[in-house]
Amino acid sequence: MPKDGRGDIILWRLEEALKWAESRSIWPLTFGLACCAIEMMGTFASHFDLERYGIFPRATPRQADLMIVAGTVTAKMAERIKRLYDQMPAPKYVISMGSCATAGGPYWHYGYHVVKGVDKIIPVDVYVPGCPPRPEALIDGLLLLREKICKGGNSSAHRGHA
Repeated sequence: MPKDGRGDIILWRLEEALKWAESRSIWPLTFGLACCAIEMMGTFASHFDLERYGIFPRATPRQADLMIVAGTVTAKMAERIKRLYDQMPAPKYVISMGSCATAGGPYWHYGYHVVKGVDKIIPVDVYVPGCPPRPEALIDGLLLLREKICKGGNSSAHRGHA
């Protein structure tokens, strides 16, 4: 406290405080499909310590507010991705990790079974480029999502997709 006896006062609107709290407690549903999943697992390992950012991976969609789609999305897997996404509570967010999840990767030329991007199935909030992206790139994507939540929460649940 200052010597004059007055303390500092912080004024904060409730909406801003809730957005800040939501952005500091992201619980991703880990959904690894291919080689990007190995990089995602490395990101969640102790070397990068995502817990300091308030990011705790979950194994069930009912406790997660972020789905990280890491790897090649096939037509057979698309139905399961949509089902898991629908089971997540609102507000919910999606990160598309890697070129396969974002645009079909190198496989879409040769296979009718590869979906040309996970955004054809569910809405995506952040795209993380690379093949496969390094853990630092995924961390950048998570921090970008944190900024989006703080600024306005443009989640798929807010956009009307459910």
